Amino acid sequence: MIHTTPTGNSIPETTGRMIHWAGRYDLFTRLLLLGQEPALREATVAMAGINPGDNVLDVGCGTGSLTLAAKRRVGATGQVHGIDAAPEMIEVAKRKTAQARADVTFQVGLIERIPFPDNAFDVVLSSLMLHHLPDDLKQKGFAEICRVLRPGGRFFAVDFDPSSRSTMERVVTHLVGHGMVEHGIGELQPMLKNAGFMNTEAGKTSISLFGFVRGSKAE
Repeated sequence: MIHTTPTGNSIPETTGRMIHWAGRYDLFTRLLLLGQEPALREATVAMAGINPGDNVLDVGCGTGSLTLAAKRRVGATGQVHGIDAAPEMIEVAKRKTAQARADVTFQVGLIERIPFPDNAFDVVLSSLMLHHLPDDLKQKGFAEICRVLRPGGRFFAVDFDPSSRSTMERVVTHLVGHGMVEHGIGELQPMLKNAGFMNTEAGKTSISLFGFVRGSKAE
C-alpha cells in the first residue's frame, strides 16, 4: 500500500521506523558522532571493499552521505544507487548530490521490496538503518539483499554496537530507543546465514559505539 504526503510524495507502507525530519538529520548525525561522521563513512566504504567500477546499492541511504562516499570510491566507471523509505530523505539526498555534481541515483524504496532485478550489484551497503527494523523485517530485507547481489557480491552494514554501559551509550540508547542499541549488531549473523549469505563476520569499527556485520553471496 502507498500513502501520500500533503505535498504529493508517495510513502510506501512498511513496519520499519521511518524518519520524517530529514532537514535536521545531518545536524543530528554530526552531533551524535561528535564530528566523526566523515571518518565513519570513509571507513565504511573502505571496509566494504568497494572497488573502482563496482555497482553499489545503499539501502536506507538517508540523506545520501554514505552513498556519495561510495560514488567517490567507484569512480566514473561505477554506478551507485540509494534507496530510502522516507521521501523526505530522498529529496535531501538529491539536493546534496546536485550540489556535489555527482552521478548518483536516488529513489524511494524498501529493504523488504528492493526495486532492482536479481544479480544487479557488486556491493550492498547499510549504515545506521537496521536498528529501525523489527527482526522479521530484517530477515526479509537480508533475503532481498542477497537476491540483488551478484554471485560473489558483498553486503556490509554498520550500526550501533555498544559493548559497555558508558555515559555516551546511555545517551544514544535514549535518543535512538531501539533494540539494536541493546543487543548489538553481531546478533544479525544468524539472520544473514538464514538468508543465504556465506563468510559472515561481525566486529567493531574504529569508532567504539559502532560495529559492522558482513557476508557474501555464493559464487
